[in-house]
Parts: sequence; structure tokens; C-alpha cells
Amino acid sequence: MTRVTGFNNPLLLGFDHFERILDRVSKSAAEGYPPYNIEQTGDNAMRITLAVAGFSMDDLQVTTEDAQLVIRGRQEKEDPDRIFLHRGIAARQFQRSFVLAEGIEVVGAFLDNGLLHIDLERHVPEPEVRTIEIRSPARKGGAAKTIDVDPGD
Repeated sequence: MTRVTGFNNPLLLGFDHFERILDRVSKSAAEGYPPYNIEQTGDNAMRITLAVAGFSMDDLQVTTEDAQLVIRGRQEKEDPDRIFLHRGIAARQFQRSFVLAEGIEVVGAFLDNGLLHIDLERHVPEPEVRTIEIRSPARKGGAAKTIDVDPGD
């Protein structure tokens, strides 16, 4: 079965990257485990918090891959002597992915009371002002004039 998307239009060349990102987002949105929150913690800072009860630090892995934050959880084998009368705490492995916008950097992660907190920061680039020299065409002794270019305009 062929998949039809809006990016198959022959006039939209070079948008394969966006199509792959949309595929990743739609796949991760369909999964609901583990539950998570995203909160703003400052002007240019945010935190993703995942509920990972029962997972230790050794069971969790946080990586960035191609502008994507990937959190994986996998518990070691359980003690075969444990007998559960009721099992309501999920212990399955998981992978949760978040697409990171340009300029977003992971600055740290910590595990506290069954919650994995991942801190992110947006680096806002300083506007750069350059002066571009304008020259007259191939005349000897032609005076050059400079114009200031402000990218914020």
C-alpha cells in the first residue's frame, strides 16, 4: 500500500525531512506510556517530566538522536520468586520520543520519587549586524559605499 501525503507534490522538492518528522510525531502521539508533562520553567527553559514508577536510573536511558530526544526504559529481569496477587504497576519497556526544535538543548536529567525530569533550554542567538560593502563596477578609483544591514528589519 502506498502512502499519500501532502509532500508528494512534485513542486515540493526537498521536504522529505519534514515528512519524516511528521511521521515520528504521529507515532509518538499514539502511544500513551509513560504519561508525561511538559512545563515552562523559565523564559527560555522547560522541563519534561515522565512518570516512570518502578524504574531505577540504571533502567533508563536519555539520548538525543537527529534533533530528537529519546527516552528508553527497560527493567532488568524480575525475581522469579516474587508472586503478584495483583499487578497494577506497569513494568513494560518503553521508548518515548520528542522532536526538538532548532536551538533547544538538553541541559540535564534527574530521577526523583518515580518521576524522570529532563531540563531543556532554548538558546536565543544574538542578532548579528554586518556591514556590506557596495562597489562601483570595474572603475578605477571608484569610491565604495557601505550600508549597514540589520537582520531584524
